[in-house]
Amino acid sequence: MTTTARPPWTAIAARPDQPEAALLLREYMTEMVVRYHRRPALPGEVDAALAELPSDDLTTPSGLLLLARHGDELAGCAGLRWQRGWAELTRVFVRPEHRGAGGGAALLAAVEERARAAGADRIRLDTRHDLVEARALYARHGYAEIPAYSRGPYADHWFEKRLS
Repeated sequence: MTTTARPPWTAIAARPDQPEAALLLREYMTEMVVRYHRRPALPGEVDAALAELPSDDLTTPSGLLLLARHGDELAGCAGLRWQRGWAELTRVFVRPEHRGAGGGAALLAAVEERARAAGADRIRLDTRHDLVEARALYARHGYAEIPAYSRGPYADHWFEKRLS
């Protein structure tokens, strides 16, 4: 019996305006719009969501955007926004064809490593009630639900993970 090795996951920093990053951020936002409204996105709806919730601060000095590759294929992204002593996780996305292959775990490990290196003692995030897979991923990786630390129209659950 022949066993085929699964390709490795890697993550590198990128600017949100780089073509691959912009592509993944648009795919992420498209999925968020579709899931929120439970219908296909209307013309201009994704552009409006990208404008309402920009990602341009996910670069030095205010943040970080990581692009994940599964082998040679562009497969996902995750961002951090630097706060005083902690980091906020955002834009966690794995392309559908790469889900179930460890991409979410690889992205969390990569952002946690970067946050520790930057001196953050914890990572926080907020997420929506309908993103049940994301909530399960965070819980599996040591993120605990906490009281609300932010307000926003799409924040229903708040999580935190201590990095010490």
